[in-house]
Amino acid sequence: MFLHFFSRALFLALLILLVACTAPWPPPSTPSLPEITRPEPDTPETVAPPALQPVGWDVLDGWASDAHDDALQTFLVSCRPLRFRAVWQDVCARAREIAEGDRAAARLFFEQEFIPHRVVNPDRSTSGLITGYYVPDLEGSRHRSPTYAYPLYRTPEDLLVIDLDEVYPELDRMRLRGRIEGRRVVPYWQRSEIDTPTAPLAGQELVWVNDPVERFFLHIQGSGRINLDDGTRILVNYDDQNGHPYRSIGKLLIERNIMTRDQMSMQNIRSWASKNPLAAQTLLAENPSYVFFRELDADFTSPPGALGVPLTARRSLAVDAHTIPLGAPVYLTATWPDRDAPLQRLMVAQDTGGAIKGAVRADFFWGIGDEAGFYAGRMKQPGRLWVLLPNALAATPAMADEEEGEEK
Repeated sequence: MFLHFFSRALFLALLILLVACTAPWPPPSTPSLPEITRPEPDTPETVAPPALQPVGWDVLDGWASDAHDDALQTFLVSCRPLRFRAVWQDVCARAREIAEGDRAAARLFFEQEFIPHRVVNPDRSTSGLITGYYVPDLEGSRHRSPTYAYPLYRTPEDLLVIDLDEVYPELDRMRLRGRIEGRRVVPYWQRSEIDTPTAPLAGQELVWVNDPVERFFLHIQGSGRINLDDGTRILVNYDDQNGHPYRSIGKLLIERNIMTRDQMSMQNIRSWASKNPLAAQTLLAENPSYVFFRELDADFTSPPGALGVPLTARRSLAVDAHTIPLGAPVYLTATWPDRDAPLQRLMVAQDTGGAIKGAVRADFFWGIGDEAGFYAGRMKQPGRLWVLLPNALAATPAMADEEEGEEK
């Protein structure tokens, strides 16, 4: 009985903490009789369009020239978890029948088994922001030294993560993160508190790296490859987060007239930070969000996304799973980040991200290393998306909600 009471009390305390951080309590008001009004009928201008609208294959610019066999191999990776879901079972079984490298058969498979759906924003526009991400290389060590002085932390033992919808269904997808201080539940340490000489997370280090700015970018990317000083390599991957909102340092640099919007890129931020190390340290601390990592097994050659499968360079896409079902093929039209040439290819929705919010919004996975970082750091393109839904799922659009993945 005591444990049950304590559990409910803890959830209530965390709920109050969430509300207190987001909005003030409304002032008391004098009860009055409700005014009876007749509702205004909806007009086409006030009704949001469906986010996914079926179209013909002819509207997908560049569709015929894509390497559909490459996309099929990435989709087959998605089928590892999807094959257990009824609406995907048949289409995944037929995908496995296509011979690897048979581009014509792969294209025919997609055209016969799927219906393309244009992704539409609530304001009826069909264009949105396409950014890029990658897996950076960092130099590191298992042991702290003057060279390797900046820790990557594993998920701390005292981090509380509460899924509020398990107790309050109306708070769907709402999570709280915090810690217990005495008898109180308080917000978890933020970046400016974690990266201090007092080191509140001492003892939770996973590895140590040699550059605080590269470590910061690793937090943004969510995965990284660490080249250890003993000659070995490991992959680290997002495991959890401290619960504080992400604050863009790029936006801060623009607001303070240090860079223009046209100059903004990961490479230019890195260059500025190397020339202004003290100012950079202060700037990084202004982003309270902090990511905790796990070390992946040695057989991983690419990090897993939110779907739980390894990502494929230039074929995996991070999306907002509230609109696009994880695992689904997604056709993208945009331009290359370093030139105006069209970038048109069939991707697969295999990941999500804290900044990937909205219908026509995606993050293009470029791969691992410096070349991938070159493109990812410069990608900020307008683009359009079409989701390919299998015939069984397209025939029952209400089922799309059941296929949504859970965001980090």
